[in-house]
This record gives sequence, structure tokens and C-alpha cells, in this order.
Amino acid sequence: MKVFVAALDEGSLAGASRRTGRSAAAVSRAIAFLEAHVGVPLLHRTTRSIKLSEAGERYATACRKMLTDLEEADRQAAGEKSVPRGTLTITATVFSGVEVLRPIVDAFMEQYPTVNVRLYLLERAVNLIDEGMDLALRISHLADSTLIAHRIGEVRRVIVASPRYLATHPRIAEPGDLAKHHIIAMQHMGQDSWTFPSQDGSSVPLAVSFSPRLVVNNVRAAISSVVEGHGISRLLSYHVAPEIRQGLLRIVLADAEPSPFPVHLVSPYGRLSVPKVRAFVDFALPRLRTQFACLAKDAETPPEQPIPPRRGRVSAE
Repeated sequence: MKVFVAALDEGSLAGASRRTGRSAAAVSRAIAFLEAHVGVPLLHRTTRSIKLSEAGERYATACRKMLTDLEEADRQAAGEKSVPRGTLTITATVFSGVEVLRPIVDAFMEQYPTVNVRLYLLERAVNLIDEGMDLALRISHLADSTLIAHRIGEVRRVIVASPRYLATHPRIAEPGDLAKHHIIAMQHMGQDSWTFPSQDGSSVPLAVSFSPRLVVNNVRAAISSVVEGHGISRLLSYHVAPEIRQGLLRIVLADAEPSPFPVHLVSPYGRLSVPKVRAFVDFALPRLRTQFACLAKDAETPPEQPIPPRRGRVSAE
């Protein structure tokens, strides 16, 4: 089962061979043994990759849960309940993982040399139990009540533009004005419309539709395009906190912002009893709370600043 899960995590039999320290032939034999044992194919193999069969998907979920339970049982039986060790698996979105979580993970590994970390940065909802994750940094409202959640802070959905763009385009006084502007949209944050709180006593949220000038699936790309004055975008406040602090971007329609998203560090029920998980939670929580508090302060709407003059060719006159 460990070889099977290693192959899935690494994406190939060769990767499982490197991770487990077994020969490629031994890895193939181990998976063939499992398939013979359960009586159905678990993997579809090609020369370069592997893909789970339908039965393999169900079996992989069961394997991960059993291996996690076995790991915890082994440690408790060996009297190592208070010693953090082993491999810790954490997931986050790409931006939050790179910009916020990764430095904390590095510092944690320096303090706990007996713990290795696998940090999965994914732009999708991860089922922590099915995919064998210990922890996740979640920036959203939590729907799964079986998770243990530690509140870190909150982030706002803000609409931003560069001072130069705002100086050369129509004024934005209300959400409907956005239809007159160049929109840089994120695939997962409203690709052709943005929703705002209801106005004028209505109970129906206000939706503003638009034809985006640019659609990207990377936060950094969107930020760079907005900073360079190519349009307006809606992002999370922590995405653009440094640019707001430096005056490179300004928030518009601050009075029409939707309610903030909460930020949590979450884990499956029972995982906090595992020493490596408890150690990371105790280590990371105060650092994450400080980090998000600083980002929230940086993303506050600053006082109005004069718009810099447009660059252009100096007249010979």
C-alpha cells in the first residue's frame, strides 16, 4: 500500500522507486501484487505516467486512511507520542503557499529536523481525508464540519487599479461603472461578472456583468498587469497589500465590498493528536496570525495621493 500511494504522490512508478528506495521492478511487483489481491486493475500505465482506474480511486482513498491510522498506532505503541517526526503533508493555494506559508514551513523544518514536509500548492478544493493531507490553509467559508479549524484572520475582496489608469479613464463611483472599464479577470474570482452586496434596500445581490479584456489563472500575472495600468481587477486584499502600501495600486468601490473571507488552518478530526501535526499548528498559528494582521493593515485604503503626471516626449518648444 505504501508503494501504491508513493506512486500516486510522485506521478510515476519511477518516482515511487526513488521515494521508497526500491528498484523499479520491486515497485511494479508490489502494485501487481495489490491488483492480484483485489482482483481488478488499480492503475492504467503508460511509459511516462500512471492514472488511477475507477476502482483504484476508491482503493487509494482507503489505503491513505489505513496508512495514516497505522502510522499513528505505531508511534503510540512505540512510546513516541510526544516526539514530532515523519512526513507532514500540507496544502494551500499557490499564492498563499508561496508568499505566506512557505517561509513558515522553512522555519519549522529548521526547528524540527526530524520532520519532513510535503507542501502541495493547488488551485482546487482538496479533500484532506481522501488525499491524505494533514493540514490545509483555507481562505474561504468552511463547509466541511468534520474539520478542526483554527481561525487566523480574514481577507477582503478588493477592486484595484493603478493611479495612472484611474487618471486616464472614467471615474468609478458605483459598481455599474465597471462596465465602462478594462477588466482583468481571474478564472476563479468571477470571469464575466462580479457580485456586490444588495443596494437601496433590496435583498438581491447586485451582479455587474462585463466582457473581460484579459483573463488569467495566475494572481501574480493579474497584479503585474494592473500595476502597469492595463485595467482593473478584483483580488483578495492580501494579494495586493504590498502594492497598496507602496502606492502602486488603489482600492476603488471600498464601500461596496462583499463580506470578507475567513482564513483558517484546518486539519481532519483526530490529526492534532499526531505530534508532527500538533507541533506545526503550535508553531505556525501565531506566525500566520501576525502575517495576516500585517497584510490586512497594509491593504487598508490609504489617503488620496496626487496622480503622477503622464510620461511623454518633452516638447522641443
